[in-house]
Amino acid sequence: MNNDTNAPFTPSSTSWLDEIPQRLQALDEAHLRRRRRAVEPAGDTPSGAVLRVDGREMLAFCSNDYLALAGHPDLADAACEGARRFGVGAGASPLVSGHSTANEALEHELAAFLGLPRALYFYAGYATNIGIVPALVGDGDAIYSDALNHACLIDGARLSRARIHRFAHADLADLEQQLAASPARRKLVISDAVFSMDGDVADIPALLALCERHDALLLLDDAHGFGVCGPQGRGSLAAVGLTDIGGRAGASRRVLYMATLGKAAGVAGAFVAGPDDLVEWLLQKTRSYIFATAAPALLACALRSSLRLIEQGDDRRVQLQHRIAQLREGLQPVLAKSGWRLGHSDTPIQPLLIGGNAEALAVMEGLREQGIWVPAIRPPTVPEGTARLRIALSAAHTEDHIHRLVQALDRLACAPATPPTVSHGA
Repeated sequence: MNNDTNAPFTPSSTSWLDEIPQRLQALDEAHLRRRRRAVEPAGDTPSGAVLRVDGREMLAFCSNDYLALAGHPDLADAACEGARRFGVGAGASPLVSGHSTANEALEHELAAFLGLPRALYFYAGYATNIGIVPALVGDGDAIYSDALNHACLIDGARLSRARIHRFAHADLADLEQQLAASPARRKLVISDAVFSMDGDVADIPALLALCERHDALLLLDDAHGFGVCGPQGRGSLAAVGLTDIGGRAGASRRVLYMATLGKAAGVAGAFVAGPDDLVEWLLQKTRSYIFATAAPALLACALRSSLRLIEQGDDRRVQLQHRIAQLREGLQPVLAKSGWRLGHSDTPIQPLLIGGNAEALAVMEGLREQGIWVPAIRPPTVPEGTARLRIALSAAHTEDHIHRLVQALDRLACAPATPPTVSHGA
């Protein structure tokens, strides 16, 4: 054996790094490579409905800015005032010196808005779920996850080292059977409230009833319901009466409610809310909270302004419901001639299922040629064989915008476009 530490290094003739170009090529061949686009608002007032994409103006149906608040001047003014008062960065983690008085006020206002005892504000939605799940359960415990949950819930479950049980999407009988068979002392049921790629809504009362029956905790991710669902946009829990809004003692100790603040709220970050002791435990044990720099105070200032607009935003939610109804009605003749399928959704997420990856990309490309941007969503984001256009609607969309989209899809249903050589989907 040669122990000469001065011997010259001889690289291996092959390396796993040499495989990367071939693996990228395989993504291209399967129509699965993703591509970023450089985006900016088109015009002086950002709305999200019309964007400049790689230099070209496009009518856009891809943003989760459901209430069109991201460009609201009140939020911009609040952020600027926050930057002048607090600076731009937080400087440290929340448990050191990063928890500003603005962040503190936001947490109190979120809890009051939701009708829940306490809220904890995180810098990002993904970081919230991958952190709080391992803080709640671990080795020897059991997690029950809806088959169509968002990736951050799935990754949080994997990081926890608990045993993961996957139940069929929205199948309460399957979930109950698995809960009843589990010997685990600690059980956690995790589910989206509004599912991000299908737009359907979980049966929250039934999920909670199962958790009560089998001594489990329910973690709901309401990223796509907060601001849109429930009275004054207070979210999916409020929509089914499971909060203390309006004097109703509906909040349960078995529910943790999580939502993001970069979608309908129009800013950035996320939060988890629920019983005081559970939220305190998460503050003490969630690694993605403890060991990350806090969200800047300027964002909390913008979010406090956003909460007021959400509460007063019934006109925006009514406008959004009109656009949803218009799209669903307008697409019926298109569906009849194309063989495409529109998912069952009453939310701003309207999935137009095409089927194959290449076919979905072809429709996306055909829309792009007509000046309309709708992302094609493919595996692994959605199951194999269910590639789709994810049409995201906003209160900023007008009746004419929906009419243009329906007309463009009708033209493609008669003469589908050719898929691009390089994938442009999401």
